[in-house]
Amino acid sequence: MTYSNAQTLKASHQPSSTDAIAPINAEAAWDDVPASLKNTALLPALFISHGAPTLALEQSATTSALARIGQNLPKPRAIVIMSAHWQSSKLEINNNPQPKTWHDFSGFSSELYDVQYPVSGQPALAETLAQQLTTRGISCSVNPVRACDHGVWAPLIHLYPEADIPIVQISLPQHYDSVACYQLGALLAHLREEQILIIGSGSVTHNLRAIRWQSDSIDQAAKTFKQWLLQQLKTDIPAALDWQQYPNYKDIHPSDEHLLPLFFALGTGQRVSVIHQSMAHHSLGMDIYRFD
Repeated sequence: MTYSNAQTLKASHQPSSTDAIAPINAEAAWDDVPASLKNTALLPALFISHGAPTLALEQSATTSALARIGQNLPKPRAIVIMSAHWQSSKLEINNNPQPKTWHDFSGFSSELYDVQYPVSGQPALAETLAQQLTTRGISCSVNPVRACDHGVWAPLIHLYPEADIPIVQISLPQHYDSVACYQLGALLAHLREEQILIIGSGSVTHNLRAIRWQSDSIDQAAKTFKQWLLQQLKTDIPAALDWQQYPNYKDIHPSDEHLLPLFFALGTGQRVSVIHQSMAHHSLGMDIYRFD
């Protein structure tokens, strides 16, 4: 699959590789597909700014918003999630049937290391997606040992606290840019019709050098960036994909891995709505967006 840049993206915002190929679906992952799915409204896709790992222990406006989403959406059959914290040399899909809760950080309170999110994987779904992506010429493999990093469990512990929805995590290849992530999302968009919730987990702003822990102050540069980006998402998707046109963008995202999952979610549905907006620790944008 050859990825174009944002300037040459088709006006329809859909990758040309899907034009003559049946959409990717999850039907082969289950022994039966309930007829009721055919009459169920599409699930949206979500972009969740997961902030610091301490999100898992917090009770805040952000965690309240996550809880409301979980209560208000129809219950998904599975979750397909891309986290900023799984970067890989090529696309990988986690088919671990019982992924452990990985405390992939250091320097936090002991209470945080006791948190467990005992969710199950869905190996058949992971393998189905890997096979269909491979058929489309995308270098892809399954990973049977990957654990859930905090980009997965820290927000999901509020979204679905019962840990009763199976998860398939997709890696973020190191060579993917915003357009590649967008096109991958577009390839998986059909899953929304099968009651699979697609999530990108990262941060709308993410400069760790600018963090002021527990501060109520707001980094105005970060706030201005996220306002600009949201406007592009609403009015000019190619401009949003070309986000590095933003002046001094490295002051907001010194590296791009926390923003790229947003474009993965965007690829599955181009109509954006804001579920939650806030800042934490001075510079971390905690926005949650919905894509339909």
